[in-house]
Formats: sequence, structure tokens, C-alpha cells
Amino acid sequence: MADTTKPNAISRYWREMSGELRKVNWPTWSEARQLTLIVVGVMVVMALYLALVDNIGVWLIGFALGN
Repeated sequence: MADTTKPNAISRYWREMSGELRKVNWPTWSEARQLTLIVVGVMVVMALYLALVDNIGVWLIGFALGN
């Protein structure tokens, strides 16, 4: 008698996921550190830019309202 049972969805998902993760080209530690520093730097620059734009907007609204 042939075994016609299918693997359940969880085991199939786990097997396919681990197979796909083996195909990933993982960065080295130095690449990961460098890319992380770039992301943090861009976040800081964007935060400063948005703070500046926000403060200018607050000043303009205050000027328009006569405060």
C-alpha cells in the first residue's frame, strides 16, 4: 500500500523556508556594520531635516496668527 499522506502545512512551510534561506547571499559582518551606519546616518539627517521643516512651519503659522 502506497503512502499517500501529505506533509502538513507547517512542516512543508518550514522545509521550504529553510531551503530558501540557504540560497540567501548573507552580508559579511563588515558589510552589515557599514550598511547599518549608512542607515543610521540617513535617519539622523532626515530627522534633522524634518525638525527644521517643522520648526519653520510652526514659525510661519505663529507669524500668520500674530503670536
